[in-house]
Amino acid sequence: MERIILGVDPGSTIMGYCLLRSRGKEAFVMTSGVLRLSQYGEHYQRLTAIFHRLNQVVTEYRPDELAIESPFFGKNVQSMLKLGRAQGVAITVALTRGMPVQEYSPRKIKQVITGNGNASKEQVAKMLPSLTTMLNLPETLDETDALATALCHHIERQRPLGPRRPRA
Repeated sequence: MERIILGVDPGSTIMGYCLLRSRGKEAFVMTSGVLRLSQYGEHYQRLTAIFHRLNQVVTEYRPDELAIESPFFGKNVQSMLKLGRAQGVAITVALTRGMPVQEYSPRKIKQVITGNGNASKEQVAKMLPSLTTMLNLPETLDETDALATALCHHIERQRPLGPRRPRA
């Protein structure tokens, strides 16, 4: 069965996204990109931009499901709140379109992609070409994070019990 997975690496300054066509054990990158949000002054303008861009992506590619990276706990509470809001907007876009949502911790994504939950972003990016078919390599780590999230979901769906709630 063929599915299209929208992978999102939420951010309040840069948001990465990737569309992955999943067919059996094969995965093919359809497109990926980033939304640069620093051009918008207010946080609410950034959230609006995320909403509109993801709506465009969903309208154009019609993904079946959303895989999104969950926020990690940082030292700055305000940054964490902004990141959570950005994630919430992405989830809202999916839910209003009837798409199931699966959230994965950064550690879970790294574990599934590299076998090491403490891998660096660069190590994750190096593994991606061996796990999927890509016409062009994503240009930024935000795109590769979104691809890794979608690919993690694709791999987890192959397991007999399907995706499980990631452990923090």
